[in-house]
Amino acid sequence: MSKKSTPPKDWREGRRMRAWELQEQGWKQKGIAAALGVTEGAVSQWLKKAREQGKNVLRHQPPPGATPKLSQEQRAQLPVLLSQGAEAFGFLGQVWTTKRVAQMIQQQFGASYHPAHCSRLLRAIKWSRQKPSKRRPSAKRRSSSGKSNSGKS
Repeated sequence: MSKKSTPPKDWREGRRMRAWELQEQGWKQKGIAAALGVTEGAVSQWLKKAREQGKNVLRHQPPPGATPKLSQEQRAQLPVLLSQGAEAFGFLGQVWTTKRVAQMIQQQFGASYHPAHCSRLLRAIKWSRQKPSKRRPSAKRRSSSGKSNSGKS
């Protein structure tokens, strides 16, 4: 009975895993490279890594990325802080904009975020940002045709 393996996450991972399988079947690196359409150097690197660190090293490894500025605990506090309203943090009006959220995070946690990134943070915690509506000046609002009342007929 053969072992069940998890399917590859992407075609590159599948290619690396296939190289390992072919090597175990006795294929030479040159033949593996030709069969998979890659260089012998790539096959050599994959197989060396697999021999030294184990077959699972050939699996897809997500890129590490930068470490988050907010810890999980701090991120968990965001909905509570946001629910207090913007006025609780010295802003006029209760509307949370991404710029205000960035300022609040800076005040509370000392971490600086760009307002554009704050929209990602808000989406991650399932909080919709609120954008203030821009209103026309009152003279234009009263006009039904959309033209300004300049006194000309």
